Parts: sequence; structure tokens; C-alpha cells
Amino acid sequence: MAQELPSLNALHAFEAAARLGSVSRAAVELHVTHGAVSRQIRTLEEQLGVALFAKDGRGLKLTDAGMRLRDVSGETFARLRQVCGELRQREVDTPFVLGCPGSLLARWFIPRLDRLNGALPDLRLQLSTSQGELDPRSPQVDATLLYAEPPWPADMQVFELARESIGPVISPQHPRFAELGAAAPAALLHEALLHTTSRPQAWPQWLAAMGLDPSAMGLGQGFEHLYYLLEAAVAGLGVAIAPLQLVADDLKAGRLVAPWGFVETEARLALWVPQRRSGGRAERLAAWLRSELQIVH
Repeated sequence: MAQELPSLNALHAFEAAARLGSVSRAAVELHVTHGAVSRQIRTLEEQLGVALFAKDGRGLKLTDAGMRLRDVSGETFARLRQVCGELRQREVDTPFVLGCPGSLLARWFIPRLDRLNGALPDLRLQLSTSQGELDPRSPQVDATLLYAEPPWPADMQVFELARESIGPVISPQHPRFAELGAAAPAALLHEALLHTTSRPQAWPQWLAAMGLDPSAMGLGQGFEHLYYLLEAAVAGLGVAIAPLQLVADDLKAGRLVAPWGFVETEARLALWVPQRRSGGRAERLAAWLRSELQIVH
């Protein structure tokens, strides 16, 4: 049967004092008081049932048991420090792989990538997208940025970044831009609305929030991906609907206009991080994303 180890804090205090030959210097290294180190050493001696230090004039010297424990603990803590340093360096050297839907990547993330690299140069971000549905649990990614509705799964650390707001957008290039832009939301029921198969609920959600009957709407050209839907809208081919974050730059530049406003949904844009990958880099990325998304509002 394996023997229980004594307190690791006590072992750490003893190792530092034995290596440095001084309780005072050990206290400085460990950022604690002289008394705290002394108490830890006494605790260790009580747990082991042997004296580790003996008085030597005004100072202390290691006993035979203390020298034996010093040699073993010194090697062990030195190895621990080495391995921990290697792991930290590995994280610094390894790219942080972020999964991201193609539409969000193209329309929001890439235009801000230079700012991100400037703000977090040690992140070494590598972006990944997929033709199908993104899997936040994939071993190939460190985190995934996506829209979803809570509750969040217990095996994921989910950083909520922003509420999703969706709304219709139209381009000044649309042949009936002036007429439609001045019309009430009900006018959209008579339009062949551009839509995407990835978000079939978007138009019904928005129309219902406007007090309109979704069953009365007419759908026009459909697109598999939101990116192509918005490209069609920018080209003036019809009225599209999208999350505010994905059209914020187009609205600012005047490529698209949102005359009918946006409504909040239950979804959140969030950074999903598997518990096995949680750590400082994910937290720093989440903080940066949250600050960037506040600019949209």
C-alpha cells in the first residue's frame, strides 16, 4: 500500500530552506514570512517523526535525515521546475487553433485580425473553419467561436461575448432601395426575401418580433452559407437578414443599410473552450473579443 506524502507546501518550504541554507532566504524566494517557513518545517518534522534541522550556534544545520530528504526533494523540485518550464514554453510556441464559422471569419474576424495580433502577439493564432457544423470538442481546436443558445454543456468553459441581434439589410444598389428603405417592416412580406439554409429560423424570428405573421412571408433565392447571402445583398439582389456583428462593417461603410432595425434573440456569440484546453490564452482571447464586440454596439 502506497505511503501518504506529507504536506507538499511543507516539503516545498523545507526544500527551499535546505537548498539556500537559510530560512530567511527561503522566505524571500517563496514570498512568505520567516515564521511561515519555520512553521512549515516544524509541520514536516512532526509528520515524518524526525528532526530535519539542528541548532548550530546561532544558525541551523541539516541532520542526517535532513540531508537525505534535501537530496531527494532537491532533485524532485528541480525536475518539476524544469518540466513546468518546458510546458509553459510549449504553450508559447504552439499555435492557438480557433474554430470559426466561415461567414463570421470572413466578415468580422479577418478585418480585425491585425488588431488582434497587435494586442496579443504571444497568442500565435491559427484560424480553422469547416464546411460542415463546427465541433467545439474536436481535438484539432483549442477553442471555437460560434452563435448558440444556453444552457451551456458542463464539459465546456463558455465565455459569453455578446447577445445576438438579427435584422434585415438592403444595399443602396437594390433597384427599389429608396422605396423599400422608407417603407414599414410589413412591406417585406411582399418581397422575395434572400435566406440561408443554415439559419432558416432567422426571418420568422424577426417578423414575429415585429408583430408580423411569418407564414405570410415569401422566400426568394436561398444560399447555403451566410457569407454568400450577404454578398448577394451587397450586390443589390434582394433583402437579407443577418446578425448585427456580421454586417457592422458593411453598415459603417454604407454598403448595406438596416432601415427596419435589429431584434435580440436568445442566442449568444460565445467562445467555447474544452475544459482540457482552458487556460490563460483562451481567457485573454475572450477578453479581447468582448472588448471588440462592444465597439459594434
